[in-house]
Amino acid sequence: MADELVLSIDQGTTSSRALAFERSGKIRSVAQQEFRQIFPADGWVEHDADEIWQTTLEVCRAVMDEEGPENFRGIGITNQRETAVIWDRKTDKPIANAIVWQDRRTADLCAKIASGGHEEMVREKTGLLLDPYFSASKIAWLLDNVPDARARAEAGDLAFGTVDSWLVWQLTAGQVHATDATNAARTSIFNIHTHDWDDELLALFNVPRNILPTVHDNISDFGVSANNVLPANLPICGMAGDQQAAVLGQACFDPGMIKSTYGTGCFVLANTGTQAVTSQNRLLTTIAYRLDGRTIYGLEGSIFMAGAIVQWLRDALCLIEKASDTAALAAAADPFSKIVLVPAFTGLGAPHWKPDARAALFNMTRDTGRPEIARAALEAVSLQTDDLLRAINDDMAHAGLSVPPRLRVDGGMVANDWFVQNLADLCACPIDRPEVIETTAAGAAMLAMVKLGWYDSPADFAASWKLNAAFEPSMPENRRAQKQRAWQGALEPILRDAETSSN
Repeated sequence: MADELVLSIDQGTTSSRALAFERSGKIRSVAQQEFRQIFPADGWVEHDADEIWQTTLEVCRAVMDEEGPENFRGIGITNQRETAVIWDRKTDKPIANAIVWQDRRTADLCAKIASGGHEEMVREKTGLLLDPYFSASKIAWLLDNVPDARARAEAGDLAFGTVDSWLVWQLTAGQVHATDATNAARTSIFNIHTHDWDDELLALFNVPRNILPTVHDNISDFGVSANNVLPANLPICGMAGDQQAAVLGQACFDPGMIKSTYGTGCFVLANTGTQAVTSQNRLLTTIAYRLDGRTIYGLEGSIFMAGAIVQWLRDALCLIEKASDTAALAAAADPFSKIVLVPAFTGLGAPHWKPDARAALFNMTRDTGRPEIARAALEAVSLQTDDLLRAINDDMAHAGLSVPPRLRVDGGMVANDWFVQNLADLCACPIDRPEVIETTAAGAAMLAMVKLGWYDSPADFAASWKLNAAFEPSMPENRRAQKQRAWQGALEPILRDAETSSN
């Protein structure tokens, strides 16, 4: 039994990873490859979809070769959401680079649609705001800006997908064009109440229905990997967007349970049960998961820059050699430094939703050095999380739902003890870190395991969740209040300038 494994594909914003999971939830092997981040213009972020596929393929083969292809029974997939890929059905080649969820080039289009009085309709049907973050405006941009793309789409020659669909297409050698409900729910053209692509939304964004994938439950038959792709023919059994997969991997199955994932961005998602809670604070109503046709909804706050800030410290500023360096630097910084970083490198997400906002570093002095900047970078993630938690708690209270007093965290950043303690301090919230912080990949693996019959339901998988460490708030209240006032003070001019530039 120990040699029965599931291959979990975790295709993220900066890297592609493959993990081998035992049925107990233990990770046996991991392979990872980073790929290029392409920035053609201010606010534009692209990926080469072929590079996404090649790195995914290589890490899958590496893990399967290490563990023995004969030991694998199925595949689970989780992925960066919202990123839009359009490809030719005959050649299997993308018509252009993928437009990444962080990309802001369609801000004007979204503003135009909003000014036409459509925002409320979009929100009612999708749970989403009119923002470049989501896929629909990206699809429209590609169809209107790539030569002949719209004509080819209308003729049925093109296919659209978020990254999950692109991977399934490649894994099955073009035999399956499918997505799952959680990824579909992030496109702005999927009705989360009727559970179908919505004709009114398709017309609004001018997206032809014939380019869209079939939408499945999170546990479903997504095809079988082709003979010439992987060293074994494996059923693709489960699929979910990365944040929804993390909800499952964190065993947040009860209404009110809440998790926060720290990857490229930060995403806080609360389980609201069968109730689709409408936010009073510009958060997102989304599908947390859909199993056996039963939908569980979530309330989500999104921060565009989390781990990406650390990547910026490493790659753009060359202040660190590796991400883990930030812990020692932050600990060595002047604890009374008033430096505040507002990381609006690609705009601001929830609860502000300002695509035109830009980053700034405030209150530097002559003695400001690497430690202070590193500390400000980590604090920025904590302070943004605090904004989201306040908004979620308010919305849940309005909906008559309670939020447990503890937050479950995961993602690469939470390996940093200094950061997690700072998170507990600035959010005034106890934090639980699980033994397996790869909860996104674990969630995808769990979906596949249920399909394979290893578990009767996702809830049975919850027993595998184990606590690694608990972090209790220890910062004096006056210090916390000072930090929060400084953060809000730094936000004010950023938001004001963004408002001015958008008018």
